[in-house]
Amino acid sequence: MEDAGGDNVEEPLQEVDEQYKASLPKRMGEDQAHRDPSRWWFASAAFPMVAGTLGPVASAFSICALVRPWRQNYTKGADIDTATFIKDPAWLIAINAIQLAIALTSNLALLLNMTRRLRFSIAQPVTIVGWYLSSICLIALASTTAGPLRPENNDFIWSQAYFYGIYAAVLYFVVASLMVVTVWASQKGHYEKDFMLTPSQRTLMLQTISFLIYLLIGALIFSNTEGWNYLDGVYWAAVTLFTVGFGDQNPTSTLGRGLLFPYSLVGIISLGLVIGSIRSLMLERGKRRLDARMVEKLRHRVLRKMAKKGKDGILTPIRNANSDSPELSSSSGLTEFERRQSEFELMRKIQKQAAHRHRWIAMAISTSTWLVLWLVGAKIFMECERQYQQWTYFDAFYMSYVSLTTIGYGDITPISNAGKSFWVFWALLALPTMTVLISNAGDTIVKGIKDATDKVATVTILPSERGFKGEFKAAFNALSHGKLFTEDIEESPPGILGVSQRHRYSSEEDDDEGELARDQADLDAEGANTGPRKQKQAKNARDEESHKRRVEGNAAEEDSGDRPDRTVRFDDSSTTSGKKGSNGRSKKMGNTDDEENPYDKNSNSTSQLPRMTRAVSIPRQDLPQTPTDPAEYHLTLIEEIGRVTQHLKSHPPRKYTFQEWAWYLRLIGEDESDAAKHRKPYTHLRRSKDELEGKERGRWSWVGSRSPLMSSQEEAEWILERLIETLDDELRGVKAARRKDGMKNRRG
Repeated sequence: MEDAGGDNVEEPLQEVDEQYKASLPKRMGEDQAHRDPSRWWFASAAFPMVAGTLGPVASAFSICALVRPWRQNYTKGADIDTATFIKDPAWLIAINAIQLAIALTSNLALLLNMTRRLRFSIAQPVTIVGWYLSSICLIALASTTAGPLRPENNDFIWSQAYFYGIYAAVLYFVVASLMVVTVWASQKGHYEKDFMLTPSQRTLMLQTISFLIYLLIGALIFSNTEGWNYLDGVYWAAVTLFTVGFGDQNPTSTLGRGLLFPYSLVGIISLGLVIGSIRSLMLERGKRRLDARMVEKLRHRVLRKMAKKGKDGILTPIRNANSDSPELSSSSGLTEFERRQSEFELMRKIQKQAAHRHRWIAMAISTSTWLVLWLVGAKIFMECERQYQQWTYFDAFYMSYVSLTTIGYGDITPISNAGKSFWVFWALLALPTMTVLISNAGDTIVKGIKDATDKVATVTILPSERGFKGEFKAAFNALSHGKLFTEDIEESPPGILGVSQRHRYSSEEDDDEGELARDQADLDAEGANTGPRKQKQAKNARDEESHKRRVEGNAAEEDSGDRPDRTVRFDDSSTTSGKKGSNGRSKKMGNTDDEENPYDKNSNSTSQLPRMTRAVSIPRQDLPQTPTDPAEYHLTLIEEIGRVTQHLKSHPPRKYTFQEWAWYLRLIGEDESDAAKHRKPYTHLRRSKDELEGKERGRWSWVGSRSPLMSSQEEAEWILERLIETLDDELRGVKAARRKDGMKNRRG
């Protein structure tokens, strides 16, 4: 087609369509998050986040190592606060300053890379090389100070600055090594040369830098105000902002106490933001990816176990070459739809078991990390303080616990240079770990106690709608793993059978509604001259009469055979072989009436429902076909898109039933009754030769690697993207058809 200027506009339109489709989500089964080993997620996302957090911490320790000499004169038994500093050589101070400048440059390069201001290929070499150089310089300086610069007499001690230099060297080496792994994996093509981080996580490094600058500046202000040593001020600031509050150091001047109000408030909020971002990284960012990987491994184990025991027959699609129907009864008496439902329920059990296992593994890891920090930290504190306070291990054990829990009695506190500096280093690691542990405990131990309490309440003083008897049966059913008092819990059916049913009226029903409207008008007129009680009685009588006329009219039409078929066509063994549209969807569906939902708890009994509503009160596996009329189909897609969009707000994320999945899959062109689209899942982790060659394209299993339940997306996200893509394809197809019709008309 050409425009007024003679230019061909079909090619640009085609290019736009191709670009748009390229930006759309992947088709079913192409999400490979569960295939990617967890270590590559750590390398691409977790390692950069750890480096972005600990890199600034190491630089802060480098600053502490530069501002004071590394040695002090000290007489054994004297007050450590009276120890005088021994001046460092100029070359030591110069090298220390140079390594700090290099480290700050490395941090800046990583920050610019995370905010996408500097390319990955430029930033990472600068960051890695700079951190390694800083680590080497600090290790060399610490070794020189402990060797050639060691005073001849033993009346000296290492200052806090010396220990901060050691901590900084260790952190620089660790974060540089993590970034080496990240760059190496990107060079090998395991992921793109970029950090797989969300915008909020990209700001974690900036939050950490801001908090550390705030802590160091506060320490400078309060050390000058109160006359403290600067590094003692750093220790006090950490104890204050971490809300431990030992009380061994506290501001005594009026100015210091006045400044404490804004300083502590802003600092605690800033620390909360940093810890919140770290928690988001540990619990939310990696949870979905690790869950998918754990489900994949458990799925593989279950499939192999079923194949070994010969119980994998349920996973084989039911086909018969001598029949035209894709849904056939198997030797077990199941239809393909019912077999798929069994697959779905098996996958749900795998997901539930994997989620349970993941929660407890996360709880075990966080608990182990917390215990290591507690027990090993106590041992280090004991060694640091033994010369000055003669601590036993239990004393250090007790002090570490009151610090971890932020109780902070202050009866036992570190006073040595090594103890104070290590407490700052240790607290920066231990307190976020404590936060993660509490969160994991909430998902496991606390959740178990809450569920048990709720269950006791429902069978005693707060029964649900099922009553005491129903709750007792449900409790025994859960305790017996479903063997006793098996309950059939009804759920709202999907699509037009449930809350998503669109209301359409025939011309006959419009007449009925008109008559009801006239009755209502008469009732309103009578109500002006009658009391509320009589008005209500008259309304009920007219409703009953109108309902009776309608039911009798339906019966008369059935008897005469003249009533048009307005019931929904359901998919059974005789309907699935019906006509198909161009997009593979079945084209069997008539109009529906606007009646009460038979699955609604507030609806009337089935015997009182009109004909259409009684027609849908049949086995739940029978799902309606998509509308034949394109406009009706598009409107159905739009309504379901709006409904699923609301599901995205659900917390915890919405989990759909098999009937709901079958309905949404039918809307996007998949049929759970059509065995031609299904296959038996493979029992190995790697892709098969047929799958790699494309022979299995379009076929999938609920317990296979291409199952929608194996996606790294939430179920509502997955469904929403496919509905939007289907609607887009439909609308673009309509536009293309109109363009062709326009070209034909012009040629004619």
